[in-house]
Amino acid sequence: MRLTGWGRKPAVDAEVFAPLSIPDLQSRFPRAQFRGIPRGNGRSYGDSALAPQVLSSRRLDRFLAFDPATGVLRCEAGVLLADILDVFVPRGWFLHATPGTKLISVGGAIGSDVHGKSHHLEGCFSRHLERFSLMLADGRIVECSKTQHADLFRATCGGMGLTGFILEASLRLKPIESAYLRETTFTAENLDHALSLFSEHAGAPYSVAWIDCLSTGPRLGRSLVMTGDFIDDGRLQGTVKKPLSVPVDAPGFVLNRYSVAAFNALYYHRVRAPQRERVVHFDPFFYPLDGVGHWNRIYGKSGFTQYQFVIPKVSGAAGITAVLQRIAASKRGSFLAVLKTFGPANDNPLSFPMEGYTLALDFKLEPGLLPFLEELDRIVLDHGGRIYLTKDVRMSGETFRAGYPRWEEFQDLRRKYGADGVFRSLQSERLGL
Repeated sequence: MRLTGWGRKPAVDAEVFAPLSIPDLQSRFPRAQFRGIPRGNGRSYGDSALAPQVLSSRRLDRFLAFDPATGVLRCEAGVLLADILDVFVPRGWFLHATPGTKLISVGGAIGSDVHGKSHHLEGCFSRHLERFSLMLADGRIVECSKTQHADLFRATCGGMGLTGFILEASLRLKPIESAYLRETTFTAENLDHALSLFSEHAGAPYSVAWIDCLSTGPRLGRSLVMTGDFIDDGRLQGTVKKPLSVPVDAPGFVLNRYSVAAFNALYYHRVRAPQRERVVHFDPFFYPLDGVGHWNRIYGKSGFTQYQFVIPKVSGAAGITAVLQRIAASKRGSFLAVLKTFGPANDNPLSFPMEGYTLALDFKLEPGLLPFLEELDRIVLDHGGRIYLTKDVRMSGETFRAGYPRWEEFQDLRRKYGADGVFRSLQSERLGL
């Protein structure tokens, strides 16, 4: 089967094993011959879920138990976040930590230790994870939690599938009284203004900013900063518009510095007042791109990559300013440039967030892009930051090791459990894991 990540490059011809159930996996999976990587719904942007052999969780998609007294849901690893929301939002429950797409599996959310608009208050996905069962390289299935096989728990959360295959998990949901949020949008004249708005509204449950990455001079980093909070009107059965879809690959010339600049100007000026409030359904607030099917086709057949980095708070303004200046000078604009704040880091060795600011930018894959991103890597590392593994498709091993100083601890654990000889991806081989 021909597989890619969401960025559509690279592609690999893979032998895919997709068990129907956990007993099916135990009885039929050829452990002795497998050398590859677990894969969920294929929404990682780069090559972290690509290998010549792939162990898919997508048919392990059952709900197993739910405790309404605690909000703890037990489900198989192939369940999508969308499945959870479809079933539990009408019952008054939501996810504590959710990324910008709901079309990822629970196993993938654990493997990436995903974060969202609430990280400054609620942390990563793993913070709300009670336990999971993990199939090791030798076929044993072990229980992992913060107290049981705690080393495996920490390494698997953010470990990109390189410790074993997650079978099922128990996670805590949060109670809500509506499917709607009160969204407040602020216009920020530049990056300093945006960061001051984040600070001013640090108590908002959810916050995010869209940045015009082609603006320069006193308008460098001009933004729309959005905060949100669930309301309590009892409307748990809200509906959203049927998703649109991009039917074909866009021609390569459609995305250029002129079209991106025009889009950015129009998008920024869609909010005329310094502050606007409205009530919105959770779907467009948390998952705006899920409303456009196959939106990755916008970048054409060449594919794209998302470049996401985090920089510590102490050097965040200087580091992001340097990155935006370099992007503006290069004319390599991104119409998807998203800025968020992070709270404190957790204790998982490869988890991405640290206390500071994260910026995510989409770039069409084209000649000259990779050397340009290496320039950005140097800026990020010089300011104490690192690159997000889930979005990465080209980072060097040197950049990885500099950004993730606990990588040796992670690799030692892989050796301890024999995972280094079995679980591997194109990304792990590129990074020297």
